[in-house]
Amino acid sequence: TDKAIDCNSRPDTVCWLSNCFITPIMLSRFAQVAVKRALPVRRANAVGFSTEAIRPGYGKWKTSTGIVGLPVDPDGVSNMVKHYQALLDRMAASDLPETAQYRVDVEKMAQYRIKVAQEHPDDPDLVEELCQCGQVEELIEQAKDEMVVLEMYLKERLWEDIDGYEVAVEYNPDPSTDESGIDEDVGSK
Repeated sequence: TDKAIDCNSRPDTVCWLSNCFITPIMLSRFAQVAVKRALPVRRANAVGFSTEAIRPGYGKWKTSTGIVGLPVDPDGVSNMVKHYQALLDRMAASDLPETAQYRVDVEKMAQYRIKVAQEHPDDPDLVEELCQCGQVEELIEQAKDEMVVLEMYLKERLWEDIDGYEVAVEYNPDPSTDESGIDEDVGSK
């Protein structure tokens, strides 16, 4: 038929255009990405099929993150690099010791995410798959949140030991000897 078919209306399905009908197939996110790359969907128009491949929910055609209050960022990958680089720059400019475990962990995470984003600047879906922490827009929010935590960490100087403050650590390798935490009925059955 000459009716136009909009495949962007169902981002959770893959549209197979054959004989002018659509069959939705529920796939895992990884399978959806693989199918989108392998078999781009063609948009139908009144004249016939366009030669321009479209990929619903991918890159610049992404219309929603599916998260209320989190809009799509068309430059998400480059913005992600910008925010994680700002995090690294702030740590480098601070007096946070390079041996502080917080700094070591945040630097590793930020450097990995920057590397992935720079290696795949035109493929946000692959960046998301490799980072394994949500959509690119969520990764940007994580970088912003980490900057807030870093500022608090630097302000409070949490890497320093507090002199003269003793912490009593009670170590009990056998919790069954702790009578206050054992229910007598449980042990007898």
